[in-house]
Amino acid sequence: MAHSHSHASPHLPEDKNARRLLLAFIITAGFMVVETIGGVISGSLALLADAGHMLTDSAALLFALLAVHFARRPPNARHTFGWLRLTTLAAFVNAIALVVITILIVWEAIQRFYHPQPIAGATMMIIAVAGLIANILSFWILHRGSEEKNLNVRAAALHVMGDLLGSVGAIAAAVVIMMTGWTPIDPILSVLVSCLVLRSAWSLLKESVNELLEGAPRTMDVLALKRDLRRAIPEVRDVHHVHVWLMGEKPIMTLHVQVVPPHDHDALLDSIQHFLEHHYQIEHATIQMEYQPCSGPECHLNETTAGHGHHHHH
Repeated sequence: MAHSHSHASPHLPEDKNARRLLLAFIITAGFMVVETIGGVISGSLALLADAGHMLTDSAALLFALLAVHFARRPPNARHTFGWLRLTTLAAFVNAIALVVITILIVWEAIQRFYHPQPIAGATMMIIAVAGLIANILSFWILHRGSEEKNLNVRAAALHVMGDLLGSVGAIAAAVVIMMTGWTPIDPILSVLVSCLVLRSAWSLLKESVNELLEGAPRTMDVLALKRDLRRAIPEVRDVHHVHVWLMGEKPIMTLHVQVVPPHDHDALLDSIQHFLEHHYQIEHATIQMEYQPCSGPECHLNETTAGHGHHHHH
């Protein structure tokens, strides 16, 4: 059995993500206070809704920042993968928080729709425009980290996107109120913005739950991997007991391969590792090479339930 993984520049992406998260936190937390005061003064639910998003965002960004920090801790005898999955847990909590705050905003908007309240349109417009600028800056800072495909940074960026949409909705509501005096537009736009945010949050929630349950990456076809491995390496006769999951955004795999008894065991093992790394970006693989055909009900589990985690005993 062999084990392969890479440690090239392990902290560089995390350092960049931490700086982005810190800057976004300072901007979001600072303007959240301003928008809350503006929402109370103007009486706008759209501003208060956006301030509610910002309050959740401030906590989410701080939690995400702490998660990146703890993820840097090295593996030990108790946590053999280190703290990498803490970032996934942070993304999961962020998604849950965003769903809850969105539901609360929709409920308040329904109450406001039936019981309209006076709104100061000019004050609302000034605060909303300032909020839009702050949100665009925060989102730009976080969006620059998307090339690392970090789930935690994406969760934080989704929160800020919710704020950005909320500011746009508040501006539109302010324009309508200033021109027509029709105040129900305020809760209506709050509901529309909340629905858009909820859709993104639900997608993030499903992805983070899949990772926490050690599901296979959604972009990976386990059946295709087994087929491609047999085709690419003639000595490989069969591939079974395949398990693949994510740990800190990186795929990890264990598999058994039935092979023709090789003249050079290490060379064949290196070929398999090279294939997994360069065709499926799997740098961390544990490979058990066998010379006899697999027997038992577990041998063909992946053929009927590809893409899901399975447990077996040897």
